[in-house]
Amino acid sequence: MRTLVTGGAGFIGSTYVRRHLAEHPENEVVVLDKLTYAGRRENLDGADQDRLTFIEGDIVDGDAVATAIEGCQALVNFAAESHVDRSIESPGAFIQTDVYGTYVLLEAARDAGIRHLQISTDEVYGSIEEGSFTEASPIDPSSPYSASKAGGDMIVGAFQRTYGVDALIVRASNNFGPFQHPEKLIPLCILNALAGDEIPVYGDGMQVRNWLFTEDFAAAIDTVLKRGEAGQVYNVGGPDERTNLDVVRRIIELCGRDQGLITYVGDRLGHDRRYSLGSEKSEGLGWRAAVGFDEGIERTVDWYRANEDWWGPIRSGEYREYYAKQYGVELGG
Repeated sequence: MRTLVTGGAGFIGSTYVRRHLAEHPENEVVVLDKLTYAGRRENLDGADQDRLTFIEGDIVDGDAVATAIEGCQALVNFAAESHVDRSIESPGAFIQTDVYGTYVLLEAARDAGIRHLQISTDEVYGSIEEGSFTEASPIDPSSPYSASKAGGDMIVGAFQRTYGVDALIVRASNNFGPFQHPEKLIPLCILNALAGDEIPVYGDGMQVRNWLFTEDFAAAIDTVLKRGEAGQVYNVGGPDERTNLDVVRRIIELCGRDQGLITYVGDRLGHDRRYSLGSEKSEGLGWRAAVGFDEGIERTVDWYRANEDWWGPIRSGEYREYYAKQYGVELGG
């Protein structure tokens, strides 16, 4: 089987590619990635290069997509602008990639007659005070990012119903693990803690997420790709809920630093208070999360501690300027 993985040089996409090739030695993968700030060719170094083809290109470019999809039997779409803070600053780029780019991919999958698996997020549901979202929960996005992902999801559903495209959607809770760009909460906190820098926490830090180790999500994607039903949505939630403040405090502890590094900053605009996904439907296909938050966060901290050659160029480059603008403070070492 030959699979096109768009956005496959990003955090979750590269995790999927490495795992898929390791678990399926008979398969091949084509990665199409624009290589924005969050996509890096070296994220794929651990994958079997003999069965991996890399194409640099944008999913909004129909010619690039047509080239990449040739000979493939499935398409898994990770390609997205995905950082809420950046979507608040520049929503247009999110709409272009997450909505129009999804349309381009669906047209290509339709022409090729292959399965299209759309990777989405729990954020399309908005916030929930108690209980967990199911696949039947209404869409109620709060940010330009989640609205753009919801728009892409709706186009997927429309193409399946109107044209009979073999398309389906997987929505995940907050992923964490190695190779995640330091703009996101967990790697930001790890790298700041290791450097002894202040750690910004939005609002009171009591926002709740059910955290999902990225290797577990990669396993869920393969399960849904193989066994999922066209036209369906499958939620994949993490096994453990934690407040953002609890996450930060645990990271500081693992890094051997003082809790005084925590600095409370003004809350994010439209910040959802709590996400929670029920995973019964994907578990019914045979998937189960294998890594709890406590194990996953220890493994993640250990990886960042041991891989400064990966994150050092990011933290010393453009990200420093972004961080200073976003939080009003400079990064230290």
